[in-house]
Amino acid sequence: MLERPRTAAYRRHPGLSSVQSIRRAFTVLGTLSGGPIGVTEVAERASLPKSTAARLLASLAVDEVVEQVPGETRWRLGPRIATLAAGIRPTRSLVAFARPHLVELAEFAGEAVGLSIPDASTAHYIDQVDGSHPVGVRDWTGTRLPMHAVSAGLVFLAHLRPTDLDGFLEQPLERYTGSTTTDPGVLRARLRRVLVDGVAWTHDEYAEGLASVAASVTGDEGEVVAAIHVHGPSYRFPGPGTKNAVAARLIETAARASAALRQAT
Repeated sequence: MLERPRTAAYRRHPGLSSVQSIRRAFTVLGTLSGGPIGVTEVAERASLPKSTAARLLASLAVDEVVEQVPGETRWRLGPRIATLAAGIRPTRSLVAFARPHLVELAEFAGEAVGLSIPDASTAHYIDQVDGSHPVGVRDWTGTRLPMHAVSAGLVFLAHLRPTDLDGFLEQPLERYTGSTTTDPGVLRARLRRVLVDGVAWTHDEYAEGLASVAASVTGDEGEVVAAIHVHGPSYRFPGPGTKNAVAARLIETAARASAALRQAT
């Protein structure tokens, strides 16, 4: 097939085509803001050929910006949109409303307490309050860590929709230490336990010598928007006989942070 001749404007400004594609992509996203619709309706609302609308939807689906409704042909906004939105309002709001609870928990546990949000296949650490122990752990704020290897990530995975979890587990899971869980079946069993216990524990799974426990922070509709976690050197955390007490206090703290966030929105 012969390539369509480039216009003089395109030759002078090759970025014009990319800009047009971006604009079309945003137009397509706008058509889905009211709920799931089919390709034909997307094309009509966006004033695009149906083939163009289908191609844009397929491209956006690769990065989970849009997705098909399971078992249907209709399309809807995907989980990546929620993640991107979390970088605007909730990140600052979450830090502001959760920080007093992080401070209180750090005083109780004597270890560092952090706050993280889901970001694609990682847990993005957005705040940390150090504990009172003179030998602490590094500040993880700003880092993004693999979900399957950290406590906050296990909390996020445990609350994924089944189809999203299936997609995550289809990818190879990297082993960071000898304790990292990389077997999908074993990981599924751990995630079921997280839902029962309300917390996720990890020991030496992302880094040797680091232990952590996390619980979920929920939004207006009960969706998991963040996780609060306590972490410290595994040789002393959790201390003898303190594991249940720390978990209970963490769950209570996460519930209070969730309530504070919902009241403010």
